[in-house]
Amino acid sequence: MFFDPLYIMFMLPALILATFAAIRTQATFNRYSRVEASSGLTGAEAARALLNARGVRGVNIGVSRGFLSDHYDPRDRTLRLSPQVYHSPSLAAIGVACHEAGHAIQHAEGYAPLALRSQLVPVTQLGSNLSFPIIFAGLFLRAPFLINLGIILFTAVVIFTLVTLPVEWNASARAKRYMIEAGIVGPREAPAAAAVLNAAFLTYVASAVTALLQLLYYLSLARRR
Repeated sequence: MFFDPLYIMFMLPALILATFAAIRTQATFNRYSRVEASSGLTGAEAARALLNARGVRGVNIGVSRGFLSDHYDPRDRTLRLSPQVYHSPSLAAIGVACHEAGHAIQHAEGYAPLALRSQLVPVTQLGSNLSFPIIFAGLFLRAPFLINLGIILFTAVVIFTLVTLPVEWNASARAKRYMIEAGIVGPREAPAAAAVLNAAFLTYVASAVTALLQLLYYLSLARRR
């Protein structure tokens, strides 16, 4: 599969998009990480202020490891921010922190796509780990049923990436609106904080495109076999 020219044809556009999205996200974050918010709030303080403003209680805020490893875990209602976001009073940090707080608000309000994404996690992990080995085994053993099983498992990964898009877009939309309403950033500062979220959303688009193209490649491979 790795030497199949068709694989390169399918995946090259996804690789280009993913690379562009990653570079843009990091460049945008780095740019606005040097611009301090007039409120002086750190990312962690901004997230807490946003949650309080929306009446969301019982959410823990902690530090995660890794660059832009920020995420919200609905299992224990914990918002984990990377060190660059947790401790920084920059507009970039506030934008990212408020985005993650947006997920906590989604959870508190029972936002359906977030619940669906959480339910898909186990089967998505299974599909991500086993789909390729099963497809490879099917090719090696000339067993079409194994190839089809691998494709079905990988379809769960594709569905997860597609469901993620409205979840992330909605969290960003909430952050952009709520952080102004709560006075965390001023109207003139909001576009800078929002720019980081817009760039980050492109990475989720790239992930969805990559998964879709990989699924199409697997389907073409099954037809050829």
